[in-house]
Amino acid sequence: MPSWKCSNCGYTFEAESYPDQCPSCRKKCEFVDNTCYTPDCAEKGTDDRVGSK
Repeated sequence: MPSWKCSNCGYTFEAESYPDQCPSCRKKCEFVDNTCYTPDCAEKGTDDRVGSK
């Protein structure tokens, strides 16, 4: 299942698609797919380098 990260507050969650607003900050934000697709982050399942400020 894909992992999504809120571009506003950094909240991450797993869902098939992202919602209209962030469940954490309750704002309409841009969500980035931070699912791990490379072996170096496969253990955790998410890539923390994606969407970081």
